[in-house]
Amino acid sequence: MTIREEEETMSRTHIRLRSPAPSPRPPAGPLPTELVLSFEDDALPRIVYWGEGLADADERTDGLPDDGLAVVGRAQVMAGGLESAERPTLVPTQAEGWTGTPMLSVHRGGTEVYPSFTVSSVRSSASTCTVEAEDPEVGLGLRIRISIDQCGLVHEEARLTNNGDDDIDVHRLWLSLPLPADAVDLWTHTGHHMRERSAQRHPLVDGLFAKETWVGRPDFDATTLIIAGESGFGFEKGAVRAVHLAWSGNSTHFALRTPYTPGLVGAGELLHAGEVLLGPGQSYTTPGLVASWGEGVNAAAARYHDHLRSLHPRLDDAPRPLTVNTWEAFYFDHDVERMQRLARIGARIGAERFVLDDGWFAGRRDDTRALGDWTVDPRTWPGGLRPLSDLVHSLGMEFGLWVEPEMISPDSDLARSRPDWVLRPAPGRLPLPGRHQQVLDLANPSAWRHVFNALSALVEDEGVDYLKWDHNRFVTEAVSPTTGRPAVHGQTLALYRLIDSLKERHPGIEIESCASGGGRIDLGILARTDRVWASDCTDPLERVDIQRGTSLLVPPEMIGAHIAQSPSHMTGRATLLSTRAAVALTAHLGIEWNLLDADEDDLDALGRWADLYKEIRGPGRRVVHADSADPSVRVDGFIDPDGRRSVWRFAALSSSQHYPYAPIRLPGLRRGAHYRIRPLGGPGLYEQAMSPMARTRLEWWNEEGAVVPGTVLSRWGLRPPHLLPGSAVLIEVVEAP
Repeated sequence: MTIREEEETMSRTHIRLRSPAPSPRPPAGPLPTELVLSFEDDALPRIVYWGEGLADADERTDGLPDDGLAVVGRAQVMAGGLESAERPTLVPTQAEGWTGTPMLSVHRGGTEVYPSFTVSSVRSSASTCTVEAEDPEVGLGLRIRISIDQCGLVHEEARLTNNGDDDIDVHRLWLSLPLPADAVDLWTHTGHHMRERSAQRHPLVDGLFAKETWVGRPDFDATTLIIAGESGFGFEKGAVRAVHLAWSGNSTHFALRTPYTPGLVGAGELLHAGEVLLGPGQSYTTPGLVASWGEGVNAAAARYHDHLRSLHPRLDDAPRPLTVNTWEAFYFDHDVERMQRLARIGARIGAERFVLDDGWFAGRRDDTRALGDWTVDPRTWPGGLRPLSDLVHSLGMEFGLWVEPEMISPDSDLARSRPDWVLRPAPGRLPLPGRHQQVLDLANPSAWRHVFNALSALVEDEGVDYLKWDHNRFVTEAVSPTTGRPAVHGQTLALYRLIDSLKERHPGIEIESCASGGGRIDLGILARTDRVWASDCTDPLERVDIQRGTSLLVPPEMIGAHIAQSPSHMTGRATLLSTRAAVALTAHLGIEWNLLDADEDDLDALGRWADLYKEIRGPGRRVVHADSADPSVRVDGFIDPDGRRSVWRFAALSSSQHYPYAPIRLPGLRRGAHYRIRPLGGPGLYEQAMSPMARTRLEWWNEEGAVVPGTVLSRWGLRPPHLLPGSAVLIEVVEAP
């Protein structure tokens, strides 16, 4: 059945999708997204346009330039190649003339299968299109669903079905979207533990560029997004297209260009041989590809923020609670009386959540043992955790608890009793250990139930409101004893079921995604969790760029950022309290500090910063990173939804070529408005950060501030205070009457 035979009411060879209009649309909301699919003969469709809306939603479809898009985009057939110009479809194959990296790879009986799909049905609405196709000769069926959500994000997902009589081994099914010809630069991320999501820029050239992860999670060097754009694009300017894979297992994000096409940007799951075996009638569904666009990276990132907020309405319902975490305070050295004292001091300075970190369960005195034995240590906690959680609740705080449910210590009662529950490459060999840990086989129903029941009991018995869910080991050499096959795909799906089931059993429980810090941050896990720990590094100067990279996907209210002690436990660098606070306040604030040793001046200052956090926190803040020609400077803004108030962080990471600093622009302000600018909390909070070389004071750096036109601030900028290198301050900008 051809598309023309099935869709008599459509009577055209194009389908136009448009993002639904939010109701009501926010004042600075994203522009609508449109995408045009072109169908030719019975082949899979091609995307001939995606990006800014081409016409008003109420304009008649017949008047839109759909046919023109296909006509002007059709290339000539050149000598020396195949008898078809290379124009990739939603899943390009060699049968249509695709010469680049295969997007689909399937083996039947150990032999590669080369499908030629014919469309059998098309169903579409204003914002969604589902295409069914098949190749009966090779026994494959393919369903592709593409849609646009209210935030303007393009979602793409595919399902491959084995319609043959023999098993098939799925090696690859990747998804992509086309790039415009002027997309010539790429922006991705790299990194390592304590330096996650560090930006890297390079040209888009012919060939395949891919950022892959084979350690069972996105990991530290994962690219938050793969972004392609115009030459020299930045946060504020230049048309960009961005792609992210909503998946917490092995994955690739890629950009691909051949000499015959402007290029593709896409993503997909990475599969080991035998990991996805489909019997007759069985199907494999890809993780979702989620794509954005905009004028500048800020605009593209804002769509992801809006999407995550739509998945977590509680972000709007209640302010994100200020957290006290015990890790850098005491590490494994737990003591009931000290924990209770820390809780009381935390409540006194304004904390609203208290999280008991690693070290609370039986036999856990360091990181070499006891993972999997999720029972409270009776020697340290003779009454269980209830006395502490009851105290925390009586102080008006929530009680949180650290867990690492997917891992197991070989030195644990669980490992000794159930060695068959551990992933291993061969019956007699365990994988190379990581942090003295191995990985539980969650594809084993018994192991999955054990973990679920253990976590449920903790939540119920110990009064837990919040779980800090860690994942400290790479998932490598991972074969399930249950299935006998590579395990990352099944492990990831089992993790999702585990979190979903816990939230169903315990409505209201919140979960933080932590993986040695920022090792698992993606839309798959973020659809289920309420907060991410961006990095184990709490050094504020490292955190500025770590949080920047994280914020391209995650809104600030979901990014955990803590004020820690100085010198930093991670880097040994000494920083001012005002700098640590200025970096942490613009995300989801926490305190990770042995407050029992803090003096009264520090406690008073922390209380003041806590009050400021509660004053400025709120849902829906628009994140604006400013482009700067000075590599030593970072300027980041957080604008309230109505645009009337914003907070800007000016960070001097090192000494600058300018003396004093050059003007910094504050983009995103209304040019017709006037704004009062002044230091957030008053200049007294930042006195120690000021350079002693400054012989005069800035006119606006005082309690009263100054009223300045938005045009001046956004186009020309203001001169910031000259800080000591390695310092940061917060600037308040409020619309003046």
